[in-house]
Amino acid sequence: MTTLKSLQSDRELRDKVENSTKKNRRNVAENATLYPVLPLRDIVMFPRMIVPLLIGRKSSLKALEVSTSEKLPLILITQKDAKDEEPEINDLYKVGSLSKTLQVFNGNDGGARLFAEGIERVKIVKFVKKDDYIAARVVKLKYKKLPSTHIKRAALLRDTLISAFTEYAKDYKKIPTDVVDNISKIGNEALLADAIAVHLTLTVSKKQVLLELTDIEKKLEKLLFHIEEEVEVMKTEHAIKERVQNQIRESHKNYYLTQQLKAIHQELGEEDPSKEYEELEKKIEQKKLSAEAKEKALSELKKLRHLNSMSSEAAIIKFYIECILDLPWNENLETEVDLEKAENILRNNHYGMEKVIERILEYLAVYKRTNNSYGSILLFVGPPGVGKTSVASSIAQALGRPLAKISLGGVRDDAEIKGHRRTYVGAIPGRIIHAMRKVRVSNPVILLDEIDKMGRDYRSDPASALLDVLDPVENKRFSDNYLELSYDISNVFFVATANSFDIPAPLLDRFEVIKISGYSEEEKYHIFIRHLLPKQREIHKITEDEVKISEEAVREVINGYTRESGVRHLERELTKICRKAVRTLANSVQKSIVVSEENLSVLLGAKKYQDNTINDGSRLGVVVGLAYTEYGGEVLELEAVLMPGKGNVQITGKLGDVMKESALTAIGYMRSMAQIVSVEPNVHSEKDIHLHVPDGATPKDGPSAGIAICTAIASVMLRIPVRNDVAMTGEVTLTGRVLPIGGLKEKLLAARRIGIKTVLIPHDNFKDLEDIQSYIHSDMKIIGVKSMEEVLKIALTKDIFTSQINDRVFVGTSSEIIV
Repeated sequence: MTTLKSLQSDRELRDKVENSTKKNRRNVAENATLYPVLPLRDIVMFPRMIVPLLIGRKSSLKALEVSTSEKLPLILITQKDAKDEEPEINDLYKVGSLSKTLQVFNGNDGGARLFAEGIERVKIVKFVKKDDYIAARVVKLKYKKLPSTHIKRAALLRDTLISAFTEYAKDYKKIPTDVVDNISKIGNEALLADAIAVHLTLTVSKKQVLLELTDIEKKLEKLLFHIEEEVEVMKTEHAIKERVQNQIRESHKNYYLTQQLKAIHQELGEEDPSKEYEELEKKIEQKKLSAEAKEKALSELKKLRHLNSMSSEAAIIKFYIECILDLPWNENLETEVDLEKAENILRNNHYGMEKVIERILEYLAVYKRTNNSYGSILLFVGPPGVGKTSVASSIAQALGRPLAKISLGGVRDDAEIKGHRRTYVGAIPGRIIHAMRKVRVSNPVILLDEIDKMGRDYRSDPASALLDVLDPVENKRFSDNYLELSYDISNVFFVATANSFDIPAPLLDRFEVIKISGYSEEEKYHIFIRHLLPKQREIHKITEDEVKISEEAVREVINGYTRESGVRHLERELTKICRKAVRTLANSVQKSIVVSEENLSVLLGAKKYQDNTINDGSRLGVVVGLAYTEYGGEVLELEAVLMPGKGNVQITGKLGDVMKESALTAIGYMRSMAQIVSVEPNVHSEKDIHLHVPDGATPKDGPSAGIAICTAIASVMLRIPVRNDVAMTGEVTLTGRVLPIGGLKEKLLAARRIGIKTVLIPHDNFKDLEDIQSYIHSDMKIIGVKSMEEVLKIALTKDIFTSQINDRVFVGTSSEIIV
């Protein structure tokens, strides 16, 4: 290896270049010295820059040889394409650096290693292609003179650049402190710019642009921009690297903890979570899921495998997968509908529901033939305690399917029906999906209990959510918000119960309504003996010999201690009797107890209700009206009084708008009939009417008390008493026509409870008597009326109409049925 001394000092080289360019400026290209050119790859040579170069190309070795032999500096110029092995003249940039050779080391492979230092920038005037290398004539590339007005700005740029480079070198490039200090002490802006450019990690093209700039201000600005750009890049890289490292650390931590957890599980003899995931995957593959559900379950399981099994997110995903697996997917319970068995079950479990049982059997017969409940969902409407829920249970028993009960009373949020979105904390599926998970078959019987008790406000409407559930077309693709999957509930046998028809019309339209009326005294007696008493004996472990109840005692409990359409309170009173009997048997030597009418007050206390709540004798302005509520039939004792005043009308008793309108209609009718029926003169201008319905705390509404209100007002206006043994129901019009009403059976039962023997009903309601058991009204006189004149003629104790009026007003004679 040969070491060469420096050919010339920097000053000598500069003088030689200046002398060669000054000799003849007009013919500089012809007279300038030819310098050997050394093409560079991936590097731009700046003045004052010292770099080691590996030389292997023949042309480059030849250029080095010429430089050494003729004692000429090298022109180091970057080639445009670093991949070009033998660059031509056009493949080189036009600006490079005049450099001196510091040391040369010859290699064993024929190449050389060169240490070169840049002296100054030069611009190529002309390239000359020699046989074995490239030479060039050059001129010095000087900076433009800085205007005096820009000197301060350049100084400010210089200070800013030093500050930015210092921070950049310290925080990102890790450049030695002494190098940064030396660069900061350079006073010449051009040399400072070159020194900083050397240490920036820029592309060759960007560095070449910096090398060729002759405007020092632009060069300083460009460097500032590149430093800021580099800082942003470094920050991004640092953030990414930090994030990756954190992930790696977290992954290593999780792996380490997972391995520890496995070891702990093994020590405790518990199952490894990975085995649990394998079991879940096996269940997913074996379960007959839909394609959508299977894909979703496998996707969630994949997420679960990458989570810590103890994390909350893992628990949420696991619960979601278990929900999917718990659901029955097309897993129908194959059962044959046995109509004879179904009829026996219904008749054994229920008494006094002949029409209801017949309708259910018809429905089951169609279902058996078609094996499809499409287009018909049963809704049982009736008072509390009449057996609506137990009928649904009997249907499930008759079909041989499981029953799931969904209580809708008080539900105000549609998410209760269709589930919560999984984005919410504590999200769960809706009640429909929960019921399907519970029964584990695709065709159960689902009871929607108390469907008329659902709440509704401006935020949510659960009744609208049920439209999707009960639509026979849409429920094949029922979508729960939690599952976010299509689930088929079209094979579910839906049954609903309600106390009233207070149900939104679109939802009510989905149902086939079966009305269940209240029970008569005779029906309650048979239900007591056949069902309630055996049930309570079983619950209290009482034998027939230990507790006996006489028929008179049962009827006394029904009439004197309960007033209801159903038998719920009756069962409650029977429970009291059984409890007291059990205690008596436990505390005495008695081995049996006989409950009779005489000792009933000892067991249940004083009677709560009397046989007749209406006062004896006819009274002025007092009428017995009949009403129907969701709890059954009720008796309303309407009262009216006439007092001095100015023709005002006062209505009390917590009446609804419809009932108030009935009262005003009745008053209007009586005013129109004033002259015909000989009403006292000036009664409408000098007297006030006060109408009151007792039991003022209970809300009352409906049009069926119209004829009763009109009769009470007519009584006080005409000063004729009303018969106390007559009850009535019917809507009245302004012209006196009597319109039909609903709930006839319940109203007749209410009249029967208080001993009424004559009931006035609208003539159009005669057809409803065919559906009412004959023993309910066997000892009652039912009279059908078409007009208010007929009502007054029967109800008042004195006939106020003449034959002339009858011939002119009556549409027809009153119709009377005595059954």
